[in-house]
Amino acid sequence: MTGLLPAVLACALAYAGMAALCFAMGRHFEQATGRRSVPPRLRRALRVAGAVLLGASLQVSLDGWGAGVGWVAWLGFLTVGALLTTGLWAAWPRLAAGAAAVCAASGLLALIPWLR
Repeated sequence: MTGLLPAVLACALAYAGMAALCFAMGRHFEQATGRRSVPPRLRRALRVAGAVLLGASLQVSLDGWGAGVGWVAWLGFLTVGALLTTGLWAAWPRLAAGAAAVCAASGLLALIPWLR
């Protein structure tokens, strides 16, 4: 599989993963929710979700372009995801959290037919 679909899917999953890791940090959690600290269970869940989303992004990249190009593409998608997270979180933290939730849900739903 080559083309636009794996690129969009991998980028959306990378953004959602980076945003989950960002949301697990106390300072950024407070920016988005107004609450001072992240509950320990939620912090752990966000870290696990971030790792799973980044792993799913890697899998999409490897399936889409093979091992040779997939790793390089994934590093590019990680960079784009980190830049989007940084830019959106600095300006609009609630919008960034909402966009990450939408990217995670749609990305994981798009993976269901792919895994069969």
